[in-house]
Amino acid sequence: MVSRTLFRAGLTGLASLLLVLFMPLPVQAADDEALRAALTQLREADFSEKAALVETLVGMDHPRVATILNALAESRLFYVTETSRIVIGLGDDVEIAIEDAITGEALGQAVKRDLDRIRVNNRLRSLIENQLASLGLASADPQQRKAAVEAFLRSPKPEGAARLKARLDVESDQKIQELLTAALALVDLTGTDAAARAQAAKALGGWTQPEIRGPLLRAAAEDSDAAVRQAAQTALAKTEFRLQMLGWAETLFFGLSLGSVLILAAIGLAVTFGVMGVINMAHGELMMLGAYTTWLTQQWLPVNWSLPVAVPLAFLVAALVGIAIERGVIRFLYGRPLETLLATFGISLILQQAVRSIFSPLNRSVATPDWMSGTILLGPLEVTLNRLVIIGFCIAVFTLLWLALQRTRLGLEVRAVAQNRAMARAMGVRSARVDALTFGLGSGIAGVAGVALSQLTNVGPNLGQNYIVDSFMVVVFGGVGNLWGAMVAGLSLGVANKLLEPWSGAVLAKILVLVFLILFIQKRPRGLFPQRGRAAEV
Repeated sequence: MVSRTLFRAGLTGLASLLLVLFMPLPVQAADDEALRAALTQLREADFSEKAALVETLVGMDHPRVATILNALAESRLFYVTETSRIVIGLGDDVEIAIEDAITGEALGQAVKRDLDRIRVNNRLRSLIENQLASLGLASADPQQRKAAVEAFLRSPKPEGAARLKARLDVESDQKIQELLTAALALVDLTGTDAAARAQAAKALGGWTQPEIRGPLLRAAAEDSDAAVRQAAQTALAKTEFRLQMLGWAETLFFGLSLGSVLILAAIGLAVTFGVMGVINMAHGELMMLGAYTTWLTQQWLPVNWSLPVAVPLAFLVAALVGIAIERGVIRFLYGRPLETLLATFGISLILQQAVRSIFSPLNRSVATPDWMSGTILLGPLEVTLNRLVIIGFCIAVFTLLWLALQRTRLGLEVRAVAQNRAMARAMGVRSARVDALTFGLGSGIAGVAGVALSQLTNVGPNLGQNYIVDSFMVVVFGGVGNLWGAMVAGLSLGVANKLLEPWSGAVLAKILVLVFLILFIQKRPRGLFPQRGRAAEV
C-alpha cells in the first residue's frame, strides 16, 4: 500500500515537472519581448520606418503602448547604450529620473546627455496623435474616449472618419455620441460634396467650441457653393445666439454670487438696525474680524478642514465683540442715532488700527480648500465652484437665521421689541437683554459673512469698508428690519450691478445703481417691504 502511494506521488510530480517544462511562456512575457524588439528598431530607423513601427506598436495591444507613444511624441524616449535598454525620461532637468519603457520599473537618475534620444519629426508626431486617438476611442473609460474625440476635433482628418463611424455604432454614452457626430460633420465640412458640406454645416450649428466655429467661419466666407455658405451662416447665427444666452446666464450667476455676498453682509445689519435703530458703522469691521478668524484657523488646521471650523469660531468672535460694543457704548446712546453713528465709526477706526498693530497692515491670503476649487458644469454653463458654494452658504445662513427668529423664544422677543418696544417691556420682555443678544446675533452673522469674503478677496484691515455702504443700501432698499426684504434687495442689486457692468464699467454701474436707489427711496422711503410696528413709526 505504501509503495503504491509513493508510486502515485512520483507520477504526479513527474507530470507537474513536464507541465512546467513544456508549458508556453505567459502572454504578457511574449508581448514584452515583441515590444522590446520593436522599440530597439526605433533607434536606427529613419522617419518612414518609424511610422511603420508606430503602426506595429499600436497593433500589439500592450498596456504600455500609449505611455510609450506619448513619450516618443514628447521626445522623452531614450536608448541606453550600456544596457541596450529603452527608457522613458521623467522631467526636463539636466539630471532626470528614468523608467523602463516596457515594464515601467524605476531605474533611478540619469544625466540627460548620457542618453541617446529617439528623435521624431512633426509628421510622426501627427501620426502618433492620431494613433493615440484610436487607442482612446477603444478605451473602456468614458473620459478617455471623450478626450480622444476632442483631440480629433482639434485636428480633423478624413482618414480618421472610419474609426469614428465604427465607434459611433457601438458608443453608449450620449454626450460622446454627440461629439462623434460633430467630429464626423467636421470631416464632411471639408469634403468635396457640396450637399454633404451644407448638411454638415447645418449639423454644427449651436456648437460653441472654437475648433468648430473656426471651420464654420471659413465655410461661411470662402466656400464656393452659395448653399453651403448660407448654411454655415445660419449655423453661426445659431451658435452666436447660444453664446449670447450662455453669456447672460454667466452674468446672472455672477450677479447671484455678488447678491449672496451682499445678503450675508447685510442681514446682520438688518437685524440690529431693525430692532435697535442703531446705525452701526463698525459692521464692516466685524466682517473683517470673521475673515481674520478664518485666516488664523488656517494657520493651525489643514486647509480642507479650516473653513467648517472657522464658521462657528468667526460667529463666536464677532458676536462677543458685538456684545461688548453694545454693553460698553451703544446702550448709553439709545434714542440718539447721530451719536451712535459717530461712536460706531470711532469703534471701526479702533478695530482697524488694532488689526494693523496685531497682524500688520499687509493683506493676508486665505487658501481655498480643494472641495471649493475648480469649476463645475451646470448643463452647458461652466461655473466656479467657490462662488456656487457661497450661494449655497448664503441660503443656509439665511434659513438658519429665519428659523431662529421665527421658531425660538429669543426670536419671538426680538420681533416683539422690533414692533413695539414699550409694549414688549410691559409684557415682561427684558429689552436690555434682547438688545445685547440681538446685537451679538447681528455681529455674529457679520463674522460669518467675513468667512465667505475671505474666499473671494484678500483679508486686510480695510476689508469691511468695501462692503459697509453696500450693506446699508441693501437694508434701506429691502426695508429696515425685514429679512426677506434684505434677500430680495441683495439679489436685485447684485444682478443689476453685474448686468450693467459689461456696457458701463464697474464704477459707472455702481453709480447707476446708487442713482436708482436714491430715486426709489424718494417714492418708497421705507423700502420694498416696510416693517410694521415701532419701526414703521406706527
